[in-house]
Amino acid sequence: MRYGDGGGVDQVERVRRERVRQRAAELFAADVSAIEVAQRLEVSTKSAYQWRRAWVTGGAQALASKGTSGPDPKLSDGQLARLRQRLEQGPAAAGYGEDQRWTLVRVVALIATLFHLRVSMTTAWQAMRRLGYTAQMPIHRAAERDEAAIAAWRRYQWPSLKESPPAAARGSVSPTSAAKR
Repeated sequence: MRYGDGGGVDQVERVRRERVRQRAAELFAADVSAIEVAQRLEVSTKSAYQWRRAWVTGGAQALASKGTSGPDPKLSDGQLARLRQRLEQGPAAAGYGEDQRWTLVRVVALIATLFHLRVSMTTAWQAMRRLGYTAQMPIHRAAERDEAAIAAWRRYQWPSLKESPPAAARGSVSPTSAAKR
């Protein structure tokens, strides 16, 4: 069974789903109805009927996972490991001293340098996702920023500014309130 776009799941979830389908195959072999299989495995009856048809024609092997849909990734696991090592060294190690951010354009250039392979930005984005990287917004801070002064201000001055004003006679904003009379 294939799930469109991998079902949006990772390898762990794919294995879990295959275990559910294999359990369904065992139940079908024990002559359990598709409706009963759906109830026991907490899946839709539509899925149970599809699995039963596949099981009748091809046995338990027909319910095995066929992996992710689509073409194989451009970068192998070994290449991804090498890419991760270079990414962890930082952009400065790759010659980008003025800005310490990995952009997709830079990752594409790094892949081209490392593996002599031209890839699109989409492929670079997919590789970064496979490595566990997420899109980040850079934090823009002044170079003159004094962390110690900021910490002291937060500790000693901010609490006095944050205190609420003294409790005055609180009234109501309602024009019909008795407090206004």
